[in-house]
This record gives sequence, structure tokens and C-alpha cells, in this order.
Amino acid sequence: MNKGSSDRDLADFLRREFERYAPGERLPASRSLVERHGVGPGTLSRAMARLVAEGLVVTRPGAGSFRAGEPVRRLARDTSWQEVALDAVPEAGGIPRSVDDSGLTATFAPAPPGVISLHAGYPHASLRPDRELSAAVTRAARRPGVWGSPPWEGVTELRDWFAREIDGASLDASHVLVTGGGQSALATALRALAPPGAPVLVESPTYPGLLAVARALGMRLVPVPVDEDGLRVELLVEAFAGTGARVLVCQPLFHNPTGAVLAPERRAGVLRAAREAGAFVVEDDFARRLAHTDAPPSPPPLIADDRHGTVVHVHSLTKATSPGLRVGALAARGPVLRRLRAVQVVDSLFVPRVLQETVLELVGSPAWGRHLRALSEGLTRRRTAVAAALLERAPLVEPVLRPGGYQVWVRLPDGTDEDAVAGTALRAGVKVAAGRPFFPGEPPAPYLRLAFADTSGPEEAAEGVRRLAGALAGL
Repeated sequence: MNKGSSDRDLADFLRREFERYAPGERLPASRSLVERHGVGPGTLSRAMARLVAEGLVVTRPGAGSFRAGEPVRRLARDTSWQEVALDAVPEAGGIPRSVDDSGLTATFAPAPPGVISLHAGYPHASLRPDRELSAAVTRAARRPGVWGSPPWEGVTELRDWFAREIDGASLDASHVLVTGGGQSALATALRALAPPGAPVLVESPTYPGLLAVARALGMRLVPVPVDEDGLRVELLVEAFAGTGARVLVCQPLFHNPTGAVLAPERRAGVLRAAREAGAFVVEDDFARRLAHTDAPPSPPPLIADDRHGTVVHVHSLTKATSPGLRVGALAARGPVLRRLRAVQVVDSLFVPRVLQETVLELVGSPAWGRHLRALSEGLTRRRTAVAAALLERAPLVEPVLRPGGYQVWVRLPDGTDEDAVAGTALRAGVKVAAGRPFFPGEPPAPYLRLAFADTSGPEEAAEGVRRLAGALAGL
């Protein structure tokens, strides 16, 4: 090995080496291992920590490291009774008790080695502010009281910052609740606004994570179709009238998966339809920082036009930063905010203060603006490469290109088996997301979502499309 080796590689070497030692036998000294494998002391220390965590090695201060004793043999356990217990209690009102995470995990599971990722929604390491986050968390860790309990609603300075970021809404910290990311915010909002069994209006197609949490809460999903201009208001009015629903969840800006932006003439219609139905609008504004460099100015969020407390606004930083920075916010006016706060406290108490202080350190530094510009440029270059490759290699598909977001929504020819396409594509070395999990009901046509944010650059994004085109040609 050499000094460029990772602690994971070294741990693999040492694991094989140490397995030749008898339980309780002393292992070579650290200096000897550093010299033998040509690595630094830090790399060795991290590799040994992995083996300690696995139970292969034990360390004794002042004595050295030793091969651990034989693992305790565990008796086989019969857990088949759980199949009965998990479903023995009758379902209340016909509400299923099972939780299906397949639609969500399918779009987040990492691609196998050597496979290009055109399915995941989180940014590639080259698009993340990892260095800036490391510096921010180091500074945050030095803040007084950072390891103590924060206010239930969140650190006041961070709530103030979120309020200012929600453009045109005239909010302040008193209207904001800090959450553990966008997914947590959606779950909190749905639990607060709709009881089990209640109808909830959702866009069709929409984010699979929303569908998963609504189903897990026992809610009845009612699809409202989306076209190139966003939610279809005339069908929304019919859905409210026909179901008596009191909640609508929508993504007005760079909708996932279509990328649509709610047309100006439809914004008032959505709010009016909800107002007349006495319903809340949960506005998932996850993509506001994902505008491309050629995008026109983004419209303000719906909550900026709301004068009656109709909108519960979801704000998230994760998609624009890192999957590990799970910090977001809920913003609302009126008594609903107290309900939202109560649900979050019961479910998870609060978001760790160190994470909130890290966000404040990050967004308060000059690096934040530089990162957002680099993110916009990186997404634009990848989208352009995907579009060009589709035009060249797959002219029979119908991609919908948008000036924001991280994906291209592709309409496949009628009769195409999208699952077969996704499976063939995976064997060809590219992972894509079939369209079916994005629909709350029966999909009207076959689709694929090509998410380019997790590619290393335009070249890899284009190569992924070329591999996909080969799979399509094979079918």
C-alpha cells in the first residue's frame, strides 16, 4: 500500500492479516504497521477504529492492540410470530398498517460501482460545499451552548434567516419552525393537517417521498394532473368539490419530476380553490436554489400571495447542499403553526442545535453565494449535455427540459415497458428512475426521470444518456 491509500483499503488488508492471529494474541505495534504498509499514522488509526467497531480488534491502553476473542455464538431466533402480531389488530376504517418505502428508496439508493447515476436527487460531491460545511461545523462547534437544547421552534437567528429567504412573504421568526429537512417537514405538515383516512390532494405525478409518507399515515391520495404549466386548476376545483379534501400538497417551482413552474395565471386559482374549500395548501418549495443560469427570475412562493393563512410553506436546504445537512423549515400564519410545532415536538423534540448553528455559519459566509453560483452553473452544464445527448442518440423519446431543477422528465413511446427499460439500462451501466413510482394512481403513459445532479460532470451525464439510448435501441 502507500500513503494515498484510504483507511477503508487498509482496514481490508489488516482484516485479512489479523484473522491469522489467535484470539487474545497481541497484534503488531502501530509503528510496525505504518512502516509495513507505507501509510500515515492517521490512516492507520482510522483503519484500526473500523476493526475495533467490527469487534475484530480490542485495544488496551498502555498494552497495545489484540485480536478479539471468539464471537459469542447466538441462538437462532424464531420471529415468525411477528407476521401475525403486525397484522392482528383490525385496520381502523380500512386504513392499511403497512409502510411501503420502495418508491422512495428506489430514487435514493446509490448506483452500483461502475454504473452512472441518472436516478438520484442529491448533488454529486463536486457540486456540494463539503469543504465549506466542514469549516462551518468546526466554527459552529465552538459556539457557546451548541451541544445544549435549542428552543423547540429552532434557533431564533436561523428562523429569522429562513423568514427573510421566503421572498415577498413578510414573515419573521415567529412564523417559522425549523425542521429536520424537507421530508420531515412534509410528514409533520400532513400529520398536523389531516387525520388518518382523510383525502389529500396531490399532483400527478409527484415526489415519491410525499406519496410514501401520506400512505404511511393512512391518508387517501387523490391525484390532480399536472401539465406543462403546472397544476391544472379546473381539475383541482373538481377534486376539492368531489372529495371534501382539506389539504393540497404541491410544488409550484421546478416541480419534481416534470420541472414545471406554476403559470402566473394559475397561482391565484390554486389559492382561491383552496380558500373556497376551507383547505390548506402545503407548498413544497424544495428547488428554489436550483435555478439554472439561463432561467428567468423565479416567481415568489405562493405564501407571498397568501392573505388568509392558507399556505403552509416547506423550505429545505438539503437539495442545494448535502444529504447530510438535514435542515429545513415550515412557515405558516395562524393557529396552524402551534399544531405543527406540537407534532414536531412529539415526534422528534427538536433539530440538534449543532446542525442549526452550522447552517448559520454556512449561510453567513461569503462561500454561500459562491456555492450557489457554482451549483447553478454545474446543473446548467449537465442539463445541456443531457439534452444534446438525447437529441443525438434517442430522438424517439420526448424529453421535457426546464430552466431549473436537477432532472429531465422523459416521455417514452406508448406501449414501452419502462421497468424493462430501467432494467436493461442498469445492465448497460446507467441507473435511471422509472416513472411509475411518481404517480399516485395509474400513470397515463410510460416515463423515465433522468436526474443529472449526481453525475460528476457534463461528460458523465452525456455518457449516461448514451448508455440509456443503447438500452432503448435494444428493446
